Amino acid sequence: MKFSPGRSVLVWASAILISFGSLAAATPQLVLTTENYPPFNMQDGETKRVIGISTDIVREIMKRTKVPYSIKFLPWQRAFGMALKNEGTCVFSTTETAGRKPNFKWVGPLVENNWTFFGRADSTIHIRSIDDARRFVIGGYKGDAVAVFLENEGFSLDLASHDLVNARKLSAGRFDVWATGQYLGPYLAQQAGVAIKPLFTFRKTVMSLACNKNVDDTLIQRMNQTLEELRREGFIDKIAAKYA
Repeated sequence: MKFSPGRSVLVWASAILISFGSLAAATPQLVLTTENYPPFNMQDGETKRVIGISTDIVREIMKRTKVPYSIKFLPWQRAFGMALKNEGTCVFSTTETAGRKPNFKWVGPLVENNWTFFGRADSTIHIRSIDDARRFVIGGYKGDAVAVFLENEGFSLDLASHDLVNARKLSAGRFDVWATGQYLGPYLAQQAGVAIKPLFTFRKTVMSLACNKNVDDTLIQRMNQTLEELRREGFIDKIAAKYA
């Protein structure tokens, strides 16, 4: 058969395309959704790039496992709902709760985030157990795991659409106690120019990357193995110190 350079180039190019196509099929792109929940996930004020402790950990997991991905910065309920319903979608930083566990495949824990009652800096309120807080109106925000837990436990809640609003509402005396993450509360209070103090930490929790149940088990396992490598290397401690 007569040699044809053009035909050989075409065959070679086709093989390359098939090879890249196979790689793409083997590792489909993940859509990662998140919310404004500093210092774990937030937008840089100048670049608008999503940063934070959890974000930096997740980016490193994606880098090391060679998983293509995009990050969407959204209101929490939309971010959570997309991961729950959409194939190839994960949401962070998601508090692991008994109610949520069966609905996702989990990569974590990424970080600890204990739930704390806060009062104004001049508050005379004393809380020594979670039941002590039942006599107060508690501020929280819609869809947040903290608020959902307290609502299910029968607490009286005043809910906002965003937790930053709660720092201002606490300062204005709109409710008695603010229930939020131990790191998030002081961060948002500082942004709002409000002085607060912790009253009682009522639940120890962890936050993770929660993936839609269609995400491949092998990929979930790879990402969890990579996370453990990061923890052993001290990478996670370095990232946490960066945002301290």
